Amino acid sequence: MELLWAPETLIAVVFGYLMGSIPFGLILTRLAGLGDIRQIGSGNIGATNVLRTGNRGLAAATLLLDAGKAAAAVLIVRYVVPTPPLAYSLAGMAAFVGHLFPVWLGFRGGKGVATYIGAMLGINWIVGLIFCLVWLIVAVTRKYSSLAALTAAATAPIFAYLWSGVHLATGAALMSVLLIYKHRANIRRLIDGSEPRIGDDRKADG
Repeated sequence: MELLWAPETLIAVVFGYLMGSIPFGLILTRLAGLGDIRQIGSGNIGATNVLRTGNRGLAAATLLLDAGKAAAAVLIVRYVVPTPPLAYSLAGMAAFVGHLFPVWLGFRGGKGVATYIGAMLGINWIVGLIFCLVWLIVAVTRKYSSLAALTAAATAPIFAYLWSGVHLATGAALMSVLLIYKHRANIRRLIDGSEPRIGDDRKADG
């Protein structure tokens, strides 16, 4: 418990949150002259909504940057504060929270899939790669990006426990709950059959 309230741990959390709250999707679309991404498609600031602008390169850049900011938060804190592991793990998780609830945008951010992946790759690359693998398998077989994300998030705490232990599993579980919460509109559409499949021209509203 003392480690949780240690100054370096608290600084790591704040640093991670601020890194995660950088809205790359919004920044890149504005720099490209595409306006406010929050006024397009679902209004989300993530890569999936950026793709709705028709600019695949911009969407790919958003995906990489959203993942990279969480991984960078982990690696920077890991370099500066090599021990305890709690500090850099919390930095990655805080980056994920920052992406979902960025202070700069009134706490209305993205859904966190890319940032989740980046955080996990930084904390435990094996768990991060398994998340990507589960996402890919479900996406290819079921053709629903949201279902792939939800499945990967639901299974991530299990793999985190197997490869790292109870502490990372607990953190992964908390992140997964938040990710599932941010996908609540997608869940409703999956249930009623109106969720667009990958490659479908229908526009999701959340």
